[in-house]
Amino acid sequence: MRAEGKSTIVTGAGSGIGEGIARRLAAEGARLIVNDIDAAKGEAVAASIRATGGEAQFIQADMTRSADVQALVAGTLQYYGRLDVFINNAGWTHRNRPMLEVSEEEFDRVYAVNVKSIYLSAMHGVPAMRNNPPQADGSASGGSFINIASTAGLRPRPGLTWYNGSKGAVITTSKSMAAELGPDNIRVNCINPVFNPDTGLAAEFAGGPVDEARRAKFLATIPLGRFSTALDVANAALYLASDEASFINGVCIEVDGGRCV
Repeated sequence: MRAEGKSTIVTGAGSGIGEGIARRLAAEGARLIVNDIDAAKGEAVAASIRATGGEAQFIQADMTRSADVQALVAGTLQYYGRLDVFINNAGWTHRNRPMLEVSEEEFDRVYAVNVKSIYLSAMHGVPAMRNNPPQADGSASGGSFINIASTAGLRPRPGLTWYNGSKGAVITTSKSMAAELGPDNIRVNCINPVFNPDTGLAAEFAGGPVDEARRAKFLATIPLGRFSTALDVANAALYLASDEASFINGVCIEVDGGRCV
Protein backbone atom coordinates (compact mmCIF):
# COMPACT_ATOMS: atom_id res chain seq x y z
CA MET A 1 0.00 0.00 0.00
CA ARG A 2 1.91 3.01 -1.29
CA ALA A 3 -0.25 5.63 0.49
CA GLU A 4 -1.05 3.60 3.60
CA GLY A 5 -2.59 5.75 6.34
CA LYS A 6 -1.84 9.09 4.68
CA SER A 7 -4.50 11.69 5.52
CA THR A 8 -5.19 13.22 2.11
CA ILE A 9 -7.36 16.04 0.79
CA VAL A 10 -8.25 15.97 -2.91
CA THR A 11 -10.08 19.08 -4.09
CA GLY A 12 -12.51 18.99 -6.98
CA ALA A 13 -12.83 15.24 -6.43
CA GLY A 14 -16.49 14.92 -7.32
CA SER A 15 -15.72 14.03 -10.94
CA GLY A 16 -13.03 13.81 -13.60
CA ILE A 17 -9.35 13.88 -12.72
CA GLY A 18 -10.00 14.63 -9.05
CA GLU A 19 -12.25 11.61 -8.70
CA GLY A 20 -9.62 9.46 -10.40
CA ILE A 21 -6.94 10.69 -8.00
CA ALA A 22 -9.14 10.07 -4.97
CA ARG A 23 -10.02 6.53 -6.04
CA ARG A 24 -6.42 5.64 -6.89
CA LEU A 25 -5.01 6.86 -3.58
CA ALA A 26 -7.82 5.24 -1.60
CA ALA A 27 -7.03 1.94 -3.28
CA GLU A 28 -3.47 2.36 -2.02
CA GLY A 29 -4.55 2.89 1.58
CA ALA A 30 -4.89 6.67 1.86
CA ARG A 31 -7.47 8.10 4.25
CA LEU A 32 -9.33 10.40 1.90
CA ILE A 33 -11.11 13.69 2.27
CA VAL A 34 -13.13 14.08 -0.91
CA ASN A 35 -13.73 17.78 -1.51
CA ASP A 36 -15.99 19.38 -4.06
CA ILE A 37 -18.26 22.40 -4.32
CA ASP A 38 -20.98 20.03 -5.57
CA ALA A 39 -22.19 18.12 -2.50
CA ALA A 40 -24.15 15.46 -4.40
CA LYS A 41 -21.21 14.47 -6.59
CA GLY A 42 -18.68 14.59 -3.76
CA GLU A 43 -20.83 12.53 -1.40
CA ALA A 44 -21.34 9.95 -4.16
CA VAL A 45 -17.60 9.54 -4.73
CA ALA A 46 -16.87 9.21 -1.00
CA ALA A 47 -19.67 6.67 -0.56
CA SER A 48 -18.42 4.66 -3.54
CA ILE A 49 -14.90 4.55 -2.11
CA ARG A 50 -16.23 3.32 1.23
CA ALA A 51 -18.36 0.71 -0.53
CA THR A 52 -15.24 -0.78 -2.09
CA GLY A 53 -13.38 -0.96 1.23
CA GLY A 54 -11.61 2.40 1.18
CA GLU A 55 -11.65 5.14 3.80
CA ALA A 56 -13.21 8.41 2.68
CA GLN A 57 -15.25 11.32 3.98
CA PHE A 58 -16.77 14.19 2.03
CA ILE A 59 -16.32 17.84 3.04
CA GLN A 60 -17.93 20.53 0.90
CA ALA A 61 -15.86 23.66 0.40
CA ASP A 62 -15.43 26.47 -2.09
CA MET A 63 -11.66 26.63 -2.53
CA THR A 64 -11.81 30.37 -3.27
CA ARG A 65 -13.17 31.18 0.21
CA SER A 66 -10.81 31.30 3.17
CA ALA A 67 -13.45 30.27 5.74
CA ASP A 68 -14.36 27.23 3.63
CA VAL A 69 -10.73 26.10 3.26
CA GLN A 70 -10.14 26.63 6.98
CA ALA A 71 -13.16 24.42 7.71
CA LEU A 72 -11.90 21.83 5.20
CA VAL A 73 -8.58 21.51 7.00
CA ALA A 74 -10.24 21.54 10.42
CA GLY A 75 -12.61 18.79 9.31
CA THR A 76 -9.69 16.72 8.05
CA LEU A 77 -7.96 17.00 11.42
CA GLN A 78 -11.19 16.08 13.16
CA TYR A 79 -11.60 12.93 11.06
CA TYR A 80 -7.99 11.76 10.87
CA GLY A 81 -5.95 13.75 13.39
CA ARG A 82 -3.37 15.00 10.91
CA LEU A 83 -2.86 16.24 7.35
CA ASP A 84 -0.25 14.52 5.20
CA VAL A 85 -1.17 15.31 1.59
CA PHE A 86 -3.05 18.24 0.07
CA ILE A 87 -3.85 17.79 -3.63
CA ASN A 88 -5.05 20.99 -5.30
CA ASN A 89 -6.99 19.67 -8.26
CA ALA A 90 -9.99 22.04 -8.43
CA GLY A 91 -9.69 24.16 -11.56
CA TRP A 92 -11.56 26.46 -13.91
CA THR A 93 -11.18 28.02 -17.34
CA HIS A 94 -12.72 30.65 -19.54
CA ARG A 95 -14.03 29.52 -22.91
CA ASN A 96 -11.47 29.31 -25.71
CA ARG A 97 -11.74 32.62 -27.56
CA PRO A 98 -9.72 35.79 -28.26
CA MET A 99 -8.18 37.20 -25.10
CA LEU A 100 -9.93 40.58 -25.39
CA GLU A 101 -13.34 38.88 -25.39
CA VAL A 102 -12.85 37.36 -21.92
CA SER A 103 -14.73 39.38 -19.31
CA GLU A 104 -13.18 40.67 -16.10
CA GLU A 105 -15.57 38.45 -14.15
CA GLU A 106 -14.34 35.38 -16.05
CA PHE A 107 -10.71 36.40 -15.51
CA ASP A 108 -11.26 36.82 -11.78
CA ARG A 109 -12.95 33.43 -11.52
CA VAL A 110 -10.10 31.66 -13.33
CA TYR A 111 -7.45 33.16 -11.05
CA ALA A 112 -9.52 32.62 -7.92
CA VAL A 113 -10.06 28.91 -8.57
CA ASN A 114 -6.67 28.13 -10.10
CA VAL A 115 -4.32 30.36 -8.07
CA LYS A 116 -6.00 31.81 -4.99
CA SER A 117 -7.04 28.28 -4.00
CA ILE A 118 -3.37 27.32 -3.69
CA TYR A 119 -2.70 30.40 -1.55
CA LEU A 120 -5.58 29.42 0.74
CA SER A 121 -4.54 25.77 0.88
CA ALA A 122 -1.10 26.90 2.04
CA MET A 123 -2.43 29.42 4.55
CA HIS A 124 -4.51 26.76 6.27
CA GLY A 125 -2.73 23.55 5.30
CA VAL A 126 0.87 24.43 6.15
CA PRO A 127 0.21 25.06 9.87
CA ALA A 128 -1.57 21.69 10.07
CA MET A 129 1.39 19.90 8.46
CA ARG A 130 3.84 21.69 10.74
CA ASN A 131 1.83 20.40 13.70
CA ASN A 132 1.96 16.77 12.57
CA PRO A 133 3.69 14.60 15.24
CA PRO A 134 7.46 14.27 14.58
CA GLN A 135 8.95 11.15 13.06
CA ALA A 136 10.58 8.46 15.19
CA ASP A 137 14.00 10.11 14.83
CA GLY A 138 12.60 13.44 16.02
CA SER A 139 12.65 15.11 12.59
CA ALA A 140 9.66 16.97 11.23
CA SER A 141 6.90 14.77 9.89
CA GLY A 142 5.96 17.42 7.34
CA GLY A 143 3.66 16.72 4.44
CA SER A 144 3.16 17.09 0.72
CA PHE A 145 1.31 19.50 -1.57
CA ILE A 146 0.55 18.37 -5.11
CA ASN A 147 -0.79 21.10 -7.39
CA ILE A 148 -2.47 20.15 -10.65
CA ALA A 149 -1.26 22.67 -13.23
CA SER A 150 -1.33 22.04 -16.99
CA THR A 151 0.78 21.82 -20.11
CA ALA A 152 -0.94 25.16 -20.84
CA GLY A 153 1.49 26.74 -18.39
CA LEU A 154 4.46 25.51 -20.43
CA ARG A 155 3.24 25.43 -24.02
CA PRO A 156 0.22 27.75 -24.35
CA ARG A 157 -2.48 27.29 -26.97
CA PRO A 158 -4.10 30.38 -28.56
CA GLY A 159 -7.51 31.35 -27.21
CA LEU A 160 -6.77 30.39 -23.60
CA THR A 161 -4.42 33.22 -22.69
CA TRP A 162 -5.69 34.00 -19.19
CA TYR A 163 -6.10 30.32 -18.30
CA ASN A 164 -2.59 29.64 -19.59
CA GLY A 165 -1.25 32.44 -17.38
CA SER A 166 -2.98 31.06 -14.31
CA LYS A 167 -1.40 27.66 -14.82
CA GLY A 168 2.00 29.26 -15.33
CA ALA A 169 1.46 30.89 -11.95
CA VAL A 170 0.68 27.49 -10.42
CA ILE A 171 3.96 26.08 -11.74
CA THR A 172 6.11 28.97 -10.47
CA THR A 173 4.27 29.12 -7.15
CA SER A 174 4.79 25.39 -6.61
CA LYS A 175 8.54 25.74 -7.10
CA SER A 176 8.74 28.72 -4.76
CA MET A 177 6.69 26.93 -2.10
CA ALA A 178 9.02 23.95 -2.40
CA ALA A 179 12.06 26.11 -1.73
CA GLU A 180 10.48 27.88 1.23
CA LEU A 181 8.79 24.91 2.91
CA GLY A 182 11.55 22.34 2.39
CA PRO A 183 13.11 22.98 5.83
CA ASP A 184 9.77 21.91 7.36
CA ASN A 185 9.94 18.65 5.38
CA ILE A 186 6.92 19.84 3.42
CA ARG A 187 7.34 18.89 -0.22
CA VAL A 188 5.57 20.76 -3.02
CA ASN A 189 5.31 19.41 -6.55
CA CYS A 190 2.95 19.80 -9.47
CA ILE A 191 1.54 17.78 -12.34
CA ASN A 192 0.96 19.11 -15.85
CA PRO A 193 -1.69 17.06 -17.67
CA VAL A 194 -2.38 17.48 -21.36
CA PHE A 195 -5.89 18.00 -22.76
CA ASN A 196 -8.41 15.31 -21.80
CA PRO A 197 -11.62 15.41 -23.91
CA ASP A 198 -13.60 13.55 -21.23
CA THR A 199 -13.41 16.17 -18.45
CA GLY A 200 -16.25 18.54 -17.62
CA LEU A 201 -14.33 21.56 -18.95
CA ALA A 202 -13.31 19.98 -22.27
CA ALA A 203 -15.78 21.99 -24.37
CA GLU A 204 -14.57 25.22 -22.78
CA PHE A 205 -10.94 24.36 -23.59
CA ALA A 206 -11.89 23.43 -27.14
CA GLY A 207 -14.15 26.43 -27.73
CA GLY A 208 -17.15 24.25 -28.52
CA PRO A 209 -18.38 20.65 -28.52
CA VAL A 210 -15.48 18.19 -28.69
CA ASP A 211 -16.42 16.69 -32.06
CA GLU A 212 -14.19 14.48 -34.16
CA ALA A 213 -12.54 17.44 -35.88
CA ARG A 214 -11.58 19.08 -32.59
CA ARG A 215 -10.43 15.75 -31.13
CA ALA A 216 -8.19 15.18 -34.14
CA LYS A 217 -6.72 18.69 -33.88
CA PHE A 218 -5.71 18.20 -30.23
CA LEU A 219 -4.58 14.61 -30.73
CA ALA A 220 -2.20 15.61 -33.51
CA THR A 221 -0.12 17.57 -30.97
CA ILE A 222 0.52 14.56 -28.69
CA PRO A 223 3.43 12.35 -29.86
CA LEU A 224 2.20 9.21 -28.06
CA GLY A 225 -1.02 9.43 -30.05
CA ARG A 226 -3.62 9.39 -27.27
CA PHE A 227 -5.14 11.73 -24.73
CA SER A 228 -4.35 11.69 -21.03
CA THR A 229 -6.75 9.92 -18.69
CA ALA A 230 -7.69 10.46 -15.08
CA LEU A 231 -5.73 7.32 -14.23
CA ASP A 232 -2.58 8.68 -15.89
CA VAL A 233 -2.72 11.76 -13.68
CA ALA A 234 -3.71 9.73 -10.62
CA ASN A 235 -0.68 7.47 -10.99
CA ALA A 236 1.62 10.51 -11.01
CA ALA A 237 -0.15 11.91 -7.94
CA LEU A 238 0.21 8.58 -6.14
CA TYR A 239 3.95 8.58 -6.76
CA LEU A 240 4.39 12.16 -5.53
CA ALA A 241 2.28 11.45 -2.44
CA SER A 242 4.14 8.25 -1.59
CA ASP A 243 7.33 7.82 0.41
CA GLU A 244 8.99 6.76 -2.85
CA ALA A 245 9.09 10.48 -3.68
CA SER A 246 10.45 11.58 -0.29
CA PHE A 247 13.35 13.44 -1.97
CA ILE A 248 11.29 14.85 -4.85
CA ASN A 249 10.58 18.53 -4.25
CA GLY A 250 9.84 21.44 -6.58
CA VAL A 251 9.29 19.16 -9.58
CA CYS A 252 6.62 19.36 -12.30
CA ILE A 253 5.73 16.06 -13.95
CA GLU A 254 4.35 16.41 -17.46
CA VAL A 255 1.63 13.79 -17.99
CA ASP A 256 1.31 14.75 -21.62
CA GLY A 257 2.49 11.99 -23.94
CA GLY A 258 5.39 14.19 -25.05
CA ARG A 259 3.47 17.32 -26.04
CA CYS A 260 5.91 19.62 -24.22
CA VAL A 261 9.08 17.95 -25.48
